[in-house]
Amino acid sequence: MFTGLVEDVGRVADIRRGASNTRLAVETKLKGIKVGDSVAVNGACLTAVEIRGNTLWFDVSRETLERTNLRFLQRGDFVNLERALTLEKPLGGHIVQGHIDTLGRIEELKPLGEHHLLKLRFEERFSVYTVEKGSLAVDGISLTINRVGDGWVEINVIPHTFGETNLKYRKRGDFVNLEFDIFGKYVVNYLQRVGRKFDTLRDFLNLG
Repeated sequence: MFTGLVEDVGRVADIRRGASNTRLAVETKLKGIKVGDSVAVNGACLTAVEIRGNTLWFDVSRETLERTNLRFLQRGDFVNLERALTLEKPLGGHIVQGHIDTLGRIEELKPLGEHHLLKLRFEERFSVYTVEKGSLAVDGISLTINRVGDGWVEINVIPHTFGETNLKYRKRGDFVNLEFDIFGKYVVNYLQRVGRKFDTLRDFLNLG
């Protein structure tokens, strides 16, 4: 579990693609990580399987590659890193599981005064999980949604977040990992399951 507050922007040192597994090496300034620890890499929860100096090695499954933008990584690319949440760590962002739901595409990323406007497009079926002023993890960054539509959101990125994450290296057309708010997903799932027990929406809304 994570908070969506990026702790370091690491750099891909090596990537070795196999038939069923990919080995990813990331250079980082983060300290105290041990073999077996969970680390969010662009928001995807990975396990450190080897540590060589300041380089962390991860095994990336085919499922993770298919669901995330990790499959596009090349040597030298920058990735957001966050260590797993502990009881001593403030929850300054929101609850992030590190389980990517889908990819979003950057439609706009432009200066807005000292801030930046970020507009993302994604499959419309995920719009049910988005609300104005709700939370969304973008490449593992906890961000607040300003505006929502069918298959898109607009987000204001403050200067600190832009400067301390890999957003400063992003451009229009890039793919980013999206994880929607876990509480919203549970609520939607519950309502959908309960709603199926009723013949009409009116019956559903007249519960109790």
